[in-house]
Amino acid sequence: MSPHDTTLAPATAPSTGTTTTTTHSAPEELRARVWESVMAFDEAATVGTLLRALDEGTSAEDLLLDVIAAVQGRVGREWAANRITVAQEHAATAINDRAVAAVALHPSSRTEPTRGRVTVACVDGEWHALPARLLAEVLRIRGWHVDYLGAQVPAPHLVAHLHRTGPDAVALSGSLATRLPAAHATITACQAVGTPVIVGGAAFGPEGRYARLLGADAWAPDARAAADELARGPLPRPRPGHQAVDDLPHLDDQEYTLVARSRPRLVRAVLQELENADPVIRAYGEVQRERTAEDLSHIVEFLAAALYTGAEDLFRGFLMWTAGVLDTRGVPAASLLPALELLERELQDFPRTTATLRAGAAGLTRTLLTAAGTAE
Repeated sequence: MSPHDTTLAPATAPSTGTTTTTTHSAPEELRARVWESVMAFDEAATVGTLLRALDEGTSAEDLLLDVIAAVQGRVGREWAANRITVAQEHAATAINDRAVAAVALHPSSRTEPTRGRVTVACVDGEWHALPARLLAEVLRIRGWHVDYLGAQVPAPHLVAHLHRTGPDAVALSGSLATRLPAAHATITACQAVGTPVIVGGAAFGPEGRYARLLGADAWAPDARAAADELARGPLPRPRPGHQAVDDLPHLDDQEYTLVARSRPRLVRAVLQELENADPVIRAYGEVQRERTAEDLSHIVEFLAAALYTGAEDLFRGFLMWTAGVLDTRGVPAASLLPALELLERELQDFPRTTATLRAGAAGLTRTLLTAAGTAE
């Protein structure tokens, strides 16, 4: 692979599971003003615009979901299209996070808890906390007592919190499909202590297909839908004695475990072979080499997630998303194919793994051929 200005780790989740935000009463003009001030890194102007909108009667929930969340979604798309840098994406996200706090503290947003208690947390290893934060604030506005635990919550700590507080439900957020194994462990651990789990976020796939696969008690495509689902009544109580392995019997072949544990070795081996075969890669500097290794590591991570779920399309979707990101950075998406071939060679003894790699490579090749035909 060729050098580029960032690694393949998505700033927002790949298109395999992205859901769109439904526009309600917030006008496009308001979103445009907030977008302009966020991209100017003007926190005061961003917050001022939102507070004025609250004073003028726009609901806090609409501002959170139809303005701030919509702007944050655009930030991710602009990064993927290479129109903003990673630093700009991080700065914009920080401003949006502060904007959420400002809206949440406005007098019109304050509601006395009249409903039950919900714990909101991100999957262990998940650092994209803004979706969970938005849900927490929407639930508070709607009268729930909310414990917001933030990003990257290990399952044992979450379960300990459940023992102390006894919430009616856990709302678990995940943006990256690579965290699905951790999400599954967390879902099962929460259910084992009798707490039902509603999940959301792009990690759980289109229409929540991986949520059902991993045994979640409910799924919602966005914060508004999650709040509506919880308002309809108690979630079904978890079935007793349920184990994670009950959901995914294909894991008995151990391919996921072996590939996940072999990731550092696989990255080193494939990078070495790429260097041996390509003088351009062999001439990379240290920074370029490190970024290529990170890209390979992400490929193996998504491959492992596909093996865990048994969903070849998860890996194929990641490759399609990655091809688009590389293309916007002037890097040929075809540079992914040699890495996939080398991974297949390294993992030739694993039938599910090689089938997943071949399906991904075939899908990528079809996309490249279609693009080439269109260009002609």
